[in-house]
Amino acid sequence: MKNVETERKFLVDHEKWARLEKPPGTNYIQGYLSIDADKVVRVRVAGEKGFLTIKGKPVTISRPEYEYAIPAEEAREMLQLFTTVQVEKVRTRIPAGVHVWEVDEFHGANEGLIVAEIELENADDLFDKPAWLGKEVTGDKRYYNAWLSLHPFGGGEK
Repeated sequence: MKNVETERKFLVDHEKWARLEKPPGTNYIQGYLSIDADKVVRVRVAGEKGFLTIKGKPVTISRPEYEYAIPAEEAREMLQLFTTVQVEKVRTRIPAGVHVWEVDEFHGANEGLIVAEIELENADDLFDKPAWLGKEVTGDKRYYNAWLSLHPFGGGEK
């Protein structure tokens, strides 16, 4: 299957991240049209772009994923009409060799949470771990965005 997302997820050390010189991030707002154990359907506005994404049930650190660009205005309308809560964050992309770290600084109900993700070709791919990474939370549903939309972070573990 070619539409597979394989990623590792880590918490971020707030102090080290704050001291890092980094490029500007992109504002994201996303909501969920469907959330269950086997799939999620998400609508997202990332900067001035809209996306509709369908993710399947995770198997180890991989899961099926299909993402489609849609007009940003339609994504905003879907967020307003079909979602009751949204996840707000700023995503910063940090190149690291052949990979790119995507670091999400959450706002709104999830204020204070910072999570870094790295997408891999294969589950056993090697990658460099920057000094600002904290504990690995791959597979911990509490750090899935869909979970955070229903169970806000509220300033717990960082």
